[in-house]
Amino acid sequence: MSLYSLPQGPQRIVCLTEETTEWLYMLGQEHRIVGISGYTVRPRRARDEKPRVSAFTSAKVDKILALEPDCVLGFSDMQADIASSLIRAGVQVTVFNQRSVAEIYEVLFQVAAMVGQGEQGLVLLQQMQQHIQSIQGLASNLSYRPKVYFEEWDTPPISAIRWVSELIGIAGGDDIFPELAAQPMGKHRIIADPTDIIRRNPDLIIGSWCGKKFRPELVAARPGWGEVTAVKTGQIFEVKSADILQPGPAALTDGVTQLHRIIMDWGRVHG
Repeated sequence: MSLYSLPQGPQRIVCLTEETTEWLYMLGQEHRIVGISGYTVRPRRARDEKPRVSAFTSAKVDKILALEPDCVLGFSDMQADIASSLIRAGVQVTVFNQRSVAEIYEVLFQVAAMVGQGEQGLVLLQQMQQHIQSIQGLASNLSYRPKVYFEEWDTPPISAIRWVSELIGIAGGDDIFPELAAQPMGKHRIIADPTDIIRRNPDLIIGSWCGKKFRPELVAARPGWGEVTAVKTGQIFEVKSADILQPGPAALTDGVTQLHRIIMDWGRVHG
């Protein structure tokens, strides 16, 4: 009877989104990565070290196949077409669909386990959790929680996805569109009547226009927005999409930290 060596996990991984690339680098497993998303900026050196083979909803399938991956990691239903093409070509594809903070933790642990780094992954996740708990503790001292409008896209306006809404709450604010945050797909988080934003009158506006520069002066100049509290007090800020709209380490570290800093600075003046 022939003997087989114990599995070592995938050795040639293509990451179609940034969060798995960042996580594998954090785990010291970047040698397994053979291809990354063109949107990858975390860690910065990944762009110099790894070939870029995809956008978000499109990919260079031939280029991916030429890399001979034994695993492709993706995120969300928006990458279903890419996944389908690769699966038909015989490639193993795992597409995660995490939407909440708890689900982000779960996915990161699964990826760590896939590459034999479950224990190290847990240590890193515990550190992230402690960081978040520390922020939550500081936020609990606020005498007033600001109302926050988080804008993920401008035309049409799209409100915060669930993990961002949850991180706003952890950081000390209240998302003004919590009912939209419960919707997993962007098209269901479109604010059908933009005047509803004016009526809900946020104290803070935080923008993160996925993939393009946020323009606070354009937000302030929208018709009727001169009466919004956040506009009158100049409380319009950006958190880069790479830091908050990637459902991985960035959101649980830099993203929530930036949200907390904005909210605490607001609280010192307006709270």
